[in-house]
Amino acid sequence: MDALAMLLAVPLAGAACLWLVGEREAAPEINAAASFLTLAAAAWLTAEVVSDGPFAAFHEQFFVDPLNVFLVALTAFVGFTTSLFSAPYMRNERDKGRMTPARLRLYHGMYQLFMLTMLLALTSNNMGILWVAMEAATLTTVLLVSVYRTPASLEAAWKYFILCGVGIAQALFGTILLYFAAERVLGAQGHALLWTHLDLVKHQLEPAIMSLAFVFLLVGYGTKVGLVPLHNWLPDAHAEGPTPISAVLSGLLLNVALYAVIRCKVLAEGALASHFAAHMMMAFGLVSTVTAAFFLSRQRDIKRMFAYSSIEHMGIMTFAFGMGGPIANFAGLLHMTVHSLVKSAIFFAVGHAAQKAGTQVMDEIRGLLRVSPRVGWGLMIGTLAILGMPPFGVFTSEFLILTTAMREQPWATPLLLLALGVAFAAIFGRVQPMVFGETTLGRLPYQPALAPVFVHLALALMLGLYIPPYLAAWYRQAARLLG
Repeated sequence: MDALAMLLAVPLAGAACLWLVGEREAAPEINAAASFLTLAAAAWLTAEVVSDGPFAAFHEQFFVDPLNVFLVALTAFVGFTTSLFSAPYMRNERDKGRMTPARLRLYHGMYQLFMLTMLLALTSNNMGILWVAMEAATLTTVLLVSVYRTPASLEAAWKYFILCGVGIAQALFGTILLYFAAERVLGAQGHALLWTHLDLVKHQLEPAIMSLAFVFLLVGYGTKVGLVPLHNWLPDAHAEGPTPISAVLSGLLLNVALYAVIRCKVLAEGALASHFAAHMMMAFGLVSTVTAAFFLSRQRDIKRMFAYSSIEHMGIMTFAFGMGGPIANFAGLLHMTVHSLVKSAIFFAVGHAAQKAGTQVMDEIRGLLRVSPRVGWGLMIGTLAILGMPPFGVFTSEFLILTTAMREQPWATPLLLLALGVAFAAIFGRVQPMVFGETTLGRLPYQPALAPVFVHLALALMLGLYIPPYLAAWYRQAARLLG
């Protein structure tokens, strides 16, 4: 309980502190220090769950088990490394005149609040608080996406707010229907929205109400996941917001929204005793994967291209969790991990490349190996990793998903292979001249903060070659919780 309290208190205190000193020279270091303390709290919480098992806290309003503590640890780790990357990056943005002291105050304060909302959503046992936390995450990221105050960033933030607002309203209606079904079984004593109580009585919930509730919950939270056709906000938000925010949006927030969906799937499958929820998730996941793959070839902005790559990979994860079973769930959790690590590393490298070139248009970014070899190799290796080249972890997770689909959903396998092939050709064909092409630009005048890039890629490589036994056991235990 102490670890959980620290996990939630540190980003809240960090946000308050940074709101007071957010424009000062030491603000990036304070942001990184708060993120490090959050990571320490997440490690402490993980150790408690590993040694003592799942537990509820604060009158059962919070619940921690191997599934959500795994995502808590991943969120805290990527949040910390992003804060390290963010410090020199945002200082460079300030020196170029894109960030003012007031905008830096907003950026640093909202960064910590964004971390708080994601951790609150992951650890909450109350489905109502989960909805509130997801809505709060939307509001904080709207402010972060619009922080440059350009017409394009304001338009992207407005589109993000409207589309995700509509989606979260659907999720609210689904939550109300869930309460309506649970209240008949659990009574009105205040336990009808607690996930641990719902899980115990899921077989007694009214099937007709639960099927309708899951539709609204999937559409609502699926908007935040970026599932097609609810994805239109995501490319604009990635392209127009600061690069560190693109990294945490793609690497973390989409995971949190998918976590909400799979928690709801567990309840729906128990109530319906059918594959209705699974089939819906597989359909949305497959459509998202295929559609995003074909949109990749039409992109000119590098951050928009990798935003569509995120939609493709979230579709693969949704399809995997839709199939269910021990192998597919294991592969989905592994893919969630490596995608977060690799995609955030790619955005780190892309941020420095775009800063040097003064543009995000891929045709105008060339010769990164000459401009900065570390940026060039970071982008190239990250691209190969996210495209599923062995021996990186993305290859391992996608191989497990494909082989499971061959056995259980053979009709979907050709579509998945087609999408992966199209995505490979589109992304590699764009990135290769950016890295190896000719350029007249000089070398980067400063040393970019690329340690997080290579740490993330090294971890993704390790997970492709060797998954430590304790981590594999952790994945298996979390996969069993999903059925």
